[in-house]
Amino acid sequence: MSSSMIVLLVLIGLLVVLGFWLMGQYNGLVVSRNRYKNAFSQIDVQLKRRYDLIPNLVETAKGYMKHESETLEAVIAARNAASSASKNVNLDDAGSMQALMGAEASLGGSLGRLFALSESYPDLKANENMMQLSEELTSTENKVSFARQAYNDSVTAYNNKREVFPANIVAGMFNFGEAQLFEVTEAEQREAVKVSF
Repeated sequence: MSSSMIVLLVLIGLLVVLGFWLMGQYNGLVVSRNRYKNAFSQIDVQLKRRYDLIPNLVETAKGYMKHESETLEAVIAARNAASSASKNVNLDDAGSMQALMGAEASLGGSLGRLFALSESYPDLKANENMMQLSEELTSTENKVSFARQAYNDSVTAYNNKREVFPANIVAGMFNFGEAQLFEVTEAEQREAVKVSF
């Protein structure tokens, strides 16, 4: 074997190793991206469950809270806005994620006002349907919280993977953009919604 043939085989070997490395980095980024998208779908499932519970909660409260129609309408309007933002969310668009987070914050505030007002209605608090709905809503809120945590963990893992060297070169070559965390942006959103009947 001539020396030029050995050099050619070494170069081909290096190109094959480089190709496999590039493929491994790319596939790792794709897997991480799919994990955070799946984690967001889990949030979406719980948000839809919450959106479905809210009209039942409001209908149950209507009979008892006849003079509080403004609060009940605000809850329904916030629920509709949050549901719409959830349907229109694009995980690759920071503005769309901000819209969803804002709509969710508004819904949380409206629910908080509803629960605070319900304290003034002992018959409502004692209503079995209302107690069951509040228990389901509390359970759903916990599930939403856990799903958000899992989503943020997946986003952090993905962002770390796409930012570290040498994967950042592959991420740049194939346009793997930064994923947005699902975070609380306003101080009043950090307060827990009081769910007690």
